[in-house]
Amino acid sequence: MKEGTHYSLGVDIGSTTLKVALLDENGKLVYTDYQRHNAAIKQTATHVATRIFNRYGDCWLNVVLTGSVGMGYAERLGLAFVQEVVAAAETIKRRYPNVRTFVDMGGEDSKMIFFEAGKVPDIRMNGSCAGGTGAFIDQTATLLGVETSELNTLAEKAETIYPIASRCGVFSKTDIQNLISRNVSRNDIAASVFNAVAMQVVASLARGMDIEPDVFFCGGPFAFLPELKKHFINVLGITEKDCILPENAQVVPALGCALLANSLGKRPVRLSELIYILRFASDDTPIDLTHRLQPLFTSDGEYKEWLAHKTNKFVPRAKFVPDQKTRYFLGIDSGSTTTKIVLTNEAGEIVYTDYQRNRGDSFKTFAEGLKRMYDNVPERENIVIGGSCATGYGENLLRTAFNLDYGIVETMAHFVAARHVNPEVSFVLDIGGQDMKAIFIENGSIRRIEINEACSSGCGSFIETFATMLGYQVDEFARLSCMAKHPCDLGTRCTVFMNSKVKQAMREGSAVEDIAAGFSYSVVKNCLFKVLKLKNIKELGDSIVVQGGTFRNHSIVRALELLSGCEVSFTDIPELMGAYGAALHAIEMSKV
Repeated sequence: MKEGTHYSLGVDIGSTTLKVALLDENGKLVYTDYQRHNAAIKQTATHVATRIFNRYGDCWLNVVLTGSVGMGYAERLGLAFVQEVVAAAETIKRRYPNVRTFVDMGGEDSKMIFFEAGKVPDIRMNGSCAGGTGAFIDQTATLLGVETSELNTLAEKAETIYPIASRCGVFSKTDIQNLISRNVSRNDIAASVFNAVAMQVVASLARGMDIEPDVFFCGGPFAFLPELKKHFINVLGITEKDCILPENAQVVPALGCALLANSLGKRPVRLSELIYILRFASDDTPIDLTHRLQPLFTSDGEYKEWLAHKTNKFVPRAKFVPDQKTRYFLGIDSGSTTTKIVLTNEAGEIVYTDYQRNRGDSFKTFAEGLKRMYDNVPERENIVIGGSCATGYGENLLRTAFNLDYGIVETMAHFVAARHVNPEVSFVLDIGGQDMKAIFIENGSIRRIEINEACSSGCGSFIETFATMLGYQVDEFARLSCMAKHPCDLGTRCTVFMNSKVKQAMREGSAVEDIAAGFSYSVVKNCLFKVLKLKNIKELGDSIVVQGGTFRNHSIVRALELLSGCEVSFTDIPELMGAYGAALHAIEMSKV
């Protein structure tokens, strides 16, 4: 194609991906692209635009944008915008006139459009539930420890479909964890998830409408997971001949934008001009800082000084003494997803620790952890175990199978560990990946205990989900939080509802570190006010101890300090405190 040729460009910027479709002057689709933007939208758009430049030269473009993040960028760049469903409907109208039902699934939303001759298309979208979306499928892949694309290979080999609640990420994780713990094959779990997604989308969006062929499927999950379409066909009771899955299913809304570009495009723009704007132009829309929160730390120096002050609560360590006069005590926290082992001496000093994911088999995980402990401690034949104690989800199983001496309720194990670290403790907050325990203490005794029921918005998975969505490791996300200048106020909302807040912040041009810090504040706010329903922050007392792997994220500890006005203590082994408490209990019981 010669330089200066006119093209129509459709751009779909969603919460996680950027998709483009390029049409030539004859309306032929000549180029598509699909990229995860990881919140670096301008950089990703520049990269895609440069690839088009390298292939087609400095052409003229009529551009239309769509997508959950596309509106803000259309306004800044002075380009046309159209709603996603309108763009998708345009593709159907022009390219697939025989379609009667349109099913689109994205990363965090799903849509159905019903077409009937002589009538306006009936458009249905999921509200605030991400149950029937790509994000739900991604979470399953994470639980199974595989890439999302691998779920398709697993599902091909499935033999049995199990019921899974896809209406909410929290409930689904519980169902999936139960299947894993029962040693159900990953093949069957993958297929069961696809089946649950199909049922969720149909039930929530059809709402009494007949789904008539031809049925058109589009969106990234359908494009990259063929087994997903098969489960929709089964749920709908139709055949392959009744379905259309286009070659470029992941860019259908972008294609609709390109088809509308000649009529809606505000002005043709040179591709070189567009690349220049993306690279160098400042953001014309000033960031609204009126709804921002206090920075967690004003500088890197303040953070380092704060961290140095906290080290006085770290649990003491000791070396193994290879003689048979010294007794050691074994503490085990067998959780639903992980197994933690702590070996201490009689003074409560830690000699050895082990932390492993269960992979659906807590018995095998503990057995392997025990072997590792003996392999790593020198002169293992001289180890004298003076007492052993288990806590957590698998307490009874491990006590029986390995003839352990004692068992202790999980909340008591955390209380014992917290009291050892801070004898004046008034409140213990333990946050794991999917659960939360809050222990209120008065005069050295437990006054009341609260646990979360079906909300993960104050748990570690809340942060992990959004860190992954934005393309960061959790520890990197935590570090960014500590350095944020203007933390976003994301409110006290559940994981699903928080998506809209994040999209809004992204549209407004908020920095990733400000969004990350906002999550830290939200975890604490959700925990205290949404889950625990505190009426008065004074209920926490003056001495707070935090535990659980979530509190390896120092930004959450700091957010709790700023919101409570209290100093918060944590150790260097927050994720092992349940096992440590069990070891301390074994020490105490051995003295009786």
